[in-house]
Amino acid sequence: MTLPIFAPLDDPGPDFASLLRRMRPQQREAPVVPEAAAGTLAVRHGTTVVALRFADGVVMAGDRRATEGHAIAHRTMEKVFPADRHSAVAIAGAAGPAVEMVRLFQTQLEHYEKVEGVALSLEGKANQLGQMVREHLPMAMQGLAVVPLFAGYDVGRGVGRIFTYDVTGGHYEETEHSATGSGGRDARTTIKLGYRDAMARDDAVELAIEALYEAADEDSATGGPDLVRGIYPLVATVTAAGFAAVAEEEVAARFAALIDRRRAEGHQP
Repeated sequence: MTLPIFAPLDDPGPDFASLLRRMRPQQREAPVVPEAAAGTLAVRHGTTVVALRFADGVVMAGDRRATEGHAIAHRTMEKVFPADRHSAVAIAGAAGPAVEMVRLFQTQLEHYEKVEGVALSLEGKANQLGQMVREHLPMAMQGLAVVPLFAGYDVGRGVGRIFTYDVTGGHYEETEHSATGSGGRDARTTIKLGYRDAMARDDAVELAIEALYEAADEDSATGGPDLVRGIYPLVATVTAAGFAAVAEEEVAARFAALIDRRRAEGHQP
């Protein structure tokens, strides 16, 4: 396959989505789902994801459960992804379109850096993701909404930053923490009660884990730790050193300690 050549005024530049539209001008539009069939589709949905700032960057975490209506469709879904070296994206909503959006977002950031020779700014990345969510609006109106959570380390400012989205593509910066998905309200409440400025990394990871645990206790669509199958939520940090997944052994140990504390306090895990 030969590389495309564009005239100067028609060059899509670092915009990978624009390049795809140039290469595929007959790209199919979003299919229209008949209203009568919209409620009968077996669509997997991802649920609760959280993000919070700490002294060296941000922590992101997500449970592993995907649901189809009232049934558990998948127990080990991944909802936290590296967007590039210094940013991460977590997904909630219709699982299939959400994962596809993340893959395209990753490619867009990589394409931009290769074309321009520098990485896009963190605000630029947030804007790019907002455009993708906005382009997905026709599908969202048919019940296939995708609501991501974006966070990263701002190299220029030297701080972690968090951005939330709505289905229209609007994005808003959160100063301390956020959560979205069906268990987002319960997760946010837990984080609000335990959050402190300039938290240490271990304290922030612990609070994110506790937030998911409490969300799973209240929301049936949110999966907590599965001690029998050895399935635990995904947790990652983004700092000046880049994206780093928290080891599953550490996550498992922290959940075990949390459950032991709950038992000691007289609560049933």
